[in-house]
Formats: sequence, C-alpha cells, structure tokens
Amino acid sequence: MSKPPANAVVVRILDREYQVACPPEERDALSSAARQLDERMRAIRASGHVIGLERIAVMAALNLSHELLVAGKSGNAAPAQDLHPLISRLDKTLAQLDAE
Repeated sequence: MSKPPANAVVVRILDREYQVACPPEERDALSSAARQLDERMRAIRASGHVIGLERIAVMAALNLSHELLVAGKSGNAAPAQDLHPLISRLDKTLAQLDAE
C-alpha cells in the first residue's frame, strides 16, 4: 500500500486496509469507529449466516444504525450533526469496497 496522505488515517477492517481522510482532531474517534466496525463485521462473518464482504458490511451498518436510533430515543446519542462527517467517510470507504 502506498504512503497515505498527511490527513489520512489507515484503518484495517476484516484484514483489508483503507485510507480515510480525517482531520487530526477526529483521528482517535475514527480509529475507534473502525475497530468497532471490524469487531462487528468479524462477529457477523463468524456467525456463518451472512456471506460476502458487502453483505457483512451492510448488516453491520444496519445493526449500528439501529443501535444509534435506539440510543437517540433514550437521549444517549451524539447530536446528528456530529455524526455526519464520520458517516460520510464511512460511506466513501464502503464505496471503495464496492469498486474492488
């Protein structure tokens, strides 16, 4: 893999590396989100009920979105505007998965 740009973070999800543009102040949050996504996707893959990287990613996204909605209803969620940049970066990474 080539050297990432200065503003990029390299995350590893299901043994694949992705470069994601990220402001320095959000690097820790992005790395944490990537670790959580990796754990979720590994658990889904290990269940044996879902086959294929794209389907595993979609199921993980649905599960995390559902948890976020439930947390929002109970008042424990981050404001939506705080999540938009992270969601956008995750969307771009998923688009890279589709292109490969």
